[in-house]
Amino acid sequence: MSNVLLMTFLALLFLSIIPQKSDGEFEQWCIADEQTPDDELQAALDWSCGRGGADCSKIQVNQPCYLPNTVRDHASYAFNNYFQKFKHKGGSCYFKGAALITELDPSHNSCTYEFVP
Repeated sequence: MSNVLLMTFLALLFLSIIPQKSDGEFEQWCIADEQTPDDELQAALDWSCGRGGADCSKIQVNQPCYLPNTVRDHASYAFNNYFQKFKHKGGSCYFKGAALITELDPSHNSCTYEFVP
């Protein structure tokens, strides 16, 4: 019986820390999968900032999301920008398996990751 109570408590705790919109929709961002090799991330980053139509201006030098200057961080920003821009028009957070959905806001310092309800 105590395991059931513990599991219920943990489930409620988990749900209470995830940002939730008033209509019951969870906020979601698209980020690079930590297990994806940099060359695959770079290819997906190039596509998302090019033909994909993401706005990658904030990951350029001297912009708020340039640092940390890693392929993974830049890909995460670009993937999320694409996902937020096109998720209601058929866009996904897949990028040939290089990305995943998170419900924890990946924004950091002056770099804000957009969320579109």
